This record gives sequence, C-alpha cells and structure tokens, in this order.
Amino acid sequence: MKAAFLFHFAQFIDWPPEAFKDGGSALTYCTVGDDPFHGALDASLNGKTIDSRPVRVLHFKQTQEAQGCQVVFLGTAEKKFISAALAKLRGTPVLSVGESENFAHEGGMIGFFLEDKKVRFEINLDAAAHAKLKISARLLALAKTVIGGPKGT
Repeated sequence: MKAAFLFHFAQFIDWPPEAFKDGGSALTYCTVGDDPFHGALDASLNGKTIDSRPVRVLHFKQTQEAQGCQVVFLGTAEKKFISAALAKLRGTPVLSVGESENFAHEGGMIGFFLEDKKVRFEINLDAAAHAKLKISARLLALAKTVIGGPKGT
C-alpha cells in the first residue's frame, strides 16, 4: 500500500531543475537502511514513468549515499538516524517520506501513520518549500494534516 502511495506522491510534486542531472534523468526513489518494502517498491515501480522520466529504485545503507535521489524513504527501523538524515537532506530538492511517529513534525515532508486501521499521511509544507518542492493542491487536499504553509496549520 505504501509503495503505491509513494508512486502517486511523486506525480503531485514539482521538482526544481537542479533536482535532476538533465532532462532525461530518471526519477529516483531511495530507501535508507534495510528495505522496509522487502522488494515491493521495486516491483510496483518497475517499468513506470513519471512526467516522461523513467522511475528507478535504489537502496542505501546510509543517507550520505543517497545523492541523486528525488524521493527518500526512511522506515521506522532507521528511527535513531532520522533526525540526522533529515538534517542532511534539509534544503536539497529531495522529497523525504517516512513512517516513524511525528516524522512530518520533525522536519520530514510526508509522514505515514495508521488511523482506524487505514494508512493516512500528513504533509509538512514548510519543509517542502525549504527544499524548493511544490506540492499540488490535489495532494494537500488528500492529507489528513498539513503542517505550515499559508494556513499556518
């Protein structure tokens, strides 16, 4: 389920030109640490494109290795490293997505959580703006909570 969300999130994000090496570069999803999707992300994104860019998935042990990624997923297993990872990504045009408690409140851009046995998400609009990422109003409308931005929520 979360792998499908990740694919759709990227469809509602406008990246600045410096997020890619060139116009033909792939849109790269990266996981840090152990693969929390156990191959499901790779399988669900295989052969897909977003805005005519091929999609690829890479897995890294440390955030420092995640250069050239446009979407970075930080699972709960990496909780002790999340603050440092978010600090490393801050200001770079990378969409940070996580599932640890208060992920978006701690500076991540999109945080998953369970509510009534359903996967929900919240968005930190200030973190996205700081990274020069524009999130579509359509995606914002689907979020359970939007932190920051013009509404100041």
